[in-house]
This record gives sequence, C-alpha cells and structure tokens, in this order.
Amino acid sequence: MQKGQIRVQTENIFPIIKKFLYSDHEIFLRELVSNAIDATQKLKTLSSIGEAKGELGELRIDVVLDAKEKTLSIIDRGVGMSAGEVDKYINQVAFSSAEDFLSKYKDASIIGHFGLGFYSGFMVSDKVDIITKSFTDAKPVYWSCDGNPEFELYEIEEAERGTRIVLHINEESKEFLESYRIKAMLEKFCRFLPVPIFFKEAASEDEPKQINNTNPIWVKKPAELTTQDYQDFYKELYPYGETPLF
Repeated sequence: MQKGQIRVQTENIFPIIKKFLYSDHEIFLRELVSNAIDATQKLKTLSSIGEAKGELGELRIDVVLDAKEKTLSIIDRGVGMSAGEVDKYINQVAFSSAEDFLSKYKDASIIGHFGLGFYSGFMVSDKVDIITKSFTDAKPVYWSCDGNPEFELYEIEEAERGTRIVLHINEESKEFLESYRIKAMLEKFCRFLPVPIFFKEAASEDEPKQINNTNPIWVKKPAELTTQDYQDFYKELYPYGETPLF
C-alpha cells in the first residue's frame, strides 16, 4: 500500500483555470464581487467585536470599466490583506481566507468557501493585479501575475484600506469591455447583495450608479409590508411584466 499527497504541476494549473474552471466565463465577475462582499462583511464583524479599530467610513464596492486601458477593476474597502496574507491566500491555489474566517468567527454572512473564485479572473485576463492594504498596521502591497506560475509581490507606500483587483482583459474576452455587458452581469448576479455596489465607466463624467438593492423585502417582517411593497418588488424583478394577479 502507498500513501502520499496529490501533486499539482503549477505550470499546468493556469490552462485548466482559463479553459475549464467554469463553463460560463461571465461567472468571474460574480466570484470577484463575492470576494469583495466577504472582505467588507469580515470588516463589519471585526469592528463589532472590537478587533478592527477606528471609523469604517463608507463601505461599498466599485466596479470600474476602463475600455481604453482594457481593464476592469473591482474595488472594496474591506479588511484588505498584508503581504503574508497575500502569500497565504493568493499564492496558494484553493486556500480559502473565507474558510479560515468562518472557522474562527462562525460568520454566516461570508459567501466564499473554496478559494478558487479569485483565479476565475484569469479566464478573461492576460494579467491580474492586486493593490491591497490591511485594516491592521501592515504595509500596503502590490501583487501581479500574467497567467504563468511566476508572480510579483512587494510593499508599496500608499493605498487605501481594502483591495483593488485589476483585470487586464485579453483579446478573446473583449466583450467584457462593453459597459452594457458588465452592467447586465452585475444586475444578473449582484442585484440583492448586502453591500452597495456601484458601476462606473472611467471615461464617463457621470456619477457611479448603484446596481443593487441591499434591503429586499425578504429581510423585513411580513407585518411591515404593504401590497404596494410586494408590487414594487415584483416590478423590480420583472420590469416589463404585467401586474401580478395575486
């Protein structure tokens, strides 16, 4: 009898991620926004038990499309990461920070579990950058990888608390540089997530627009709801539908 550990050849993991991680490539946006939600919910939990000090400020997620630079950025103001945490949770495939957090704090608001969601970004990107600053006193760090096993990781001087993921969209995935496409995906996957999500085009002077309803009717008590509340919610789900019979 032989026992041992299954070995993963790192040179082969990225082709698998790019082609086979998910059959539907638009899932990458759901995964990265879910990670940003988790980072924000973690900060709320840590603040509530006194482990995160100071003012939290406005907790929101921004999705910024820059078609000229061919980038899509997902930005949160959550817990952020230190260099050690980036090395632990990003440089080790399928090692989940959410799983660690769940086991320690038993927080039911955390979405992710398996640690693969971040790597879905490589399905549509030539390169992925991370700029992140922990809520602790750790130095901000920059991480970058172009879809090969090699990566860059070093400390930087300035960054806001939280994490910015920058996807450098590849030629095969240029559909994800269309604003209508990103907006439709956000509305499809993120409509009722609990942290405000804003979408903005870098070239536009318009204010970012909030995509989601963070307070849907199912989080309220039935006794508080009126017939109009139910009808408004139905219209939110089916804006072109007829008024419901019941």
